[in-house]
Parts: sequence; structure tokens; C-alpha cells
Amino acid sequence: MIANNLTPFVPTHPGELIREELEERKLTQTRLAEQIGVSPSLLNEVVNGKRAVNTELALLFEAALGISANIWLNLQSDYNMHMAKSDATFMQRLANIRKLTAVF
Repeated sequence: MIANNLTPFVPTHPGELIREELEERKLTQTRLAEQIGVSPSLLNEVVNGKRAVNTELALLFEAALGISANIWLNLQSDYNMHMAKSDATFMQRLANIRKLTAVF
């Protein structure tokens, strides 16, 4: 069956797209951090996927890059959901909860 040969979709952390935007615009992380008023280390953590994009950051990116805050937040949400569903321990925890709360 062809479906078995497909590679599962892995959502992109928004930081990867921010990195690409910076490269395309020939803008450094330090410069963007200055423009939006955050520390360069915070921005670097986002760009490297070590920190999530929250609502405030999404709005700052929207103001600086002209890309909707909703896009950044949706990317982050999709990434978070994928990561949670990829965690076997967490998924087992959910399964156990579902068993306990099942209505007979």
C-alpha cells in the first residue's frame, strides 16, 4: 500500500521560518531583537526551536516582519500538538485517563 511509504508530516517550529525570513531580508537576529525590544538570546532561542512563540512575541514579529501573529501562533500550536502526540509516555497517560473516565 502506498500510504505505508509516506513520510509523516512534521510541523515546522516557527523559529525556522523566522530564520528564513531574516536570511531573505538580510537582517541579523541582533538587529531584529533590537527592533522588537527583546534580548538577542531570547530571539536566538526562538530561532533555534528552544523557546515557543507566545502571543506577545507573535505580535512583535507581526509588527516587525509584516506576517500575521495568527500565523506564528498557529505554527507554534501545530508544533506543540505534534510534539505532545509524539511523546509515548504522555500518550499512555492520556489513554489511562480515557480508560478511567469512560462511560459504560
